[in-house]
Amino acid sequence: MTRSLKKGPYVDEKLLEKIKNLKPGGQVIKTWRRACTITPEMIGFTFGVHNGKEFVSVQITEVMVGHRLGEFASGTKFSRHGGRMQRELEAKASEKEAAQVGAVAEKPEEKKEQKK
Repeated sequence: MTRSLKKGPYVDEKLLEKIKNLKPGGQVIKTWRRACTITPEMIGFTFGVHNGKEFVSVQITEVMVGHRLGEFASGTKFSRHGGRMQRELEAKASEKEAAQVGAVAEKPEEKKEQKK
């Protein structure tokens, strides 16, 4: 649900004061204000947005203006879906990757033997 237009976007005043005193691209500005709306003044700054456990670095670009800081620092960690079938699929994929890595590693050795 969006914020009422008559109220305007929520922007923390203390955060804006920190921005005024710093140069873009400088140090990381740590904040717990996940609901704060990104404004054009924030472009170029790096924010450390707290996700409940740690600070996630978020580099602000023009595309992010109008969104909230919390949208770019996920608070949940994805754990894979599925049970036995998913494990089997992942095992097959890892075997294919191992075979490809082994095949690539053998090629340089074959070239050395051909030169001798």
